[in-house]
Amino acid sequence: MRQVQPVIIDRVRIFDGESMTGPGSVEFADGVITRVVTDPAPRPPASAEVIDGTGMTLLPGLIDAHTHVYGVESNLELALAFGVTTELDMFMGPPEATRALCELAAERADLADLRSAGLLASAPGGHPGVGMPDLPTVAGPEQADAFVAARQAEGAHFIKIMLDDGVNHGMSLPSLAPATVTALADAARRRSLLSVAHVSAMWSARLALDSGVDILTHLPLEAPLDEAFVRRAADGGRVVIPTLAILELSAPQSSPATGVGRSWADDPRIADHLPDHARAAIAEGREGLCVEHPVPEHRFGHALSSVARLHRAGVPVLAGTDANHRPGRACPVVHGASLHAELALLVEAGLTPAQALTAATSAPAAHFGLGDRGVIAPGRRADLVLVAGDPTEDITATRSIEAVWRGGVRFDREAHRKRVAS
Repeated sequence: MRQVQPVIIDRVRIFDGESMTGPGSVEFADGVITRVVTDPAPRPPASAEVIDGTGMTLLPGLIDAHTHVYGVESNLELALAFGVTTELDMFMGPPEATRALCELAAERADLADLRSAGLLASAPGGHPGVGMPDLPTVAGPEQADAFVAARQAEGAHFIKIMLDDGVNHGMSLPSLAPATVTALADAARRRSLLSVAHVSAMWSARLALDSGVDILTHLPLEAPLDEAFVRRAADGGRVVIPTLAILELSAPQSSPATGVGRSWADDPRIADHLPDHARAAIAEGREGLCVEHPVPEHRFGHALSSVARLHRAGVPVLAGTDANHRPGRACPVVHGASLHAELALLVEAGLTPAQALTAATSAPAAHFGLGDRGVIAPGRRADLVLVAGDPTEDITATRSIEAVWRGGVRFDREAHRKRVAS
């Protein structure tokens, strides 16, 4: 159902995706932002619904740049309940089910919108295909072009490349050869598709950089990225999705007390909208972590240092959580809610609150080619989040959600809260 009656959020601070303006007003109708003005605002039309935004901040809908939805519709509802209006899924199948869920999410205003890599590229017998015999693999560079062409035909929005030797999962597995990774990145570029590499350690981060992959996701835990690596990433126009939320929980429990841990979910602004299975997963779950067998050298502080160095060098850092919880799978990184932990961790790593908000709004929209969202401006989608307080001063204010709109349609958070409570 589309929203037709104009809605005006008045006397509100406006974070437009890059900076704070206002107080002012934002008007939207039929799913699109129609006007953004600062005081003095014109008299609203009599037909408009006017919302008093005094003391509040209006944000673009949040974008989680790294998730795994697993085809579970309720994950997209949970994401939207926490202001995440778009998820970028990094591996899902089978292709027909992935395409169907992307189409469903595009049509329904009560779910977060969805983009997906579909099936990822990995080595024969490697991670994760060793446990998924039907997963297509890439044995050498001569197979790269056909692999990318097949994913594009299936509707993949970008290409995910797995650079993992299994060590973090207690195994020793083959990984993609450097020439194959380069061929995959080149094939994606020829088809105007972004390439995204899962990096599991320092060797794989260097391989991704050497091979011309566009975006690196995750960061090494065994050591911070050195300045030479960071300079090359900056000079090469690379983008990084650090996924601090899952890296923190993947590091050894003996790591120094940094990060936000698991207690953030006790915040009533979060807890009241979490189903029991998600709350239990955050408190105790260990499934789905990107490092299941950490070694003593692994430190979460190394990832924080890497983010600080990348950010200082001008490498775009995007907010992504690696959320891969679903009912029956107790991953502590749950959809929607975990992005608020990710924002706090980005601030801990050295970004200002405003820069962290950009990492979850205009930056992922720009780098993933989502030109219709991520900013508050006339003509853009009315994907909006209204929060109490000022998250450019206190990043945890993003948890104080007053309202969420997806495509101009207000999500019923109270009905969602009642459902999860029952």
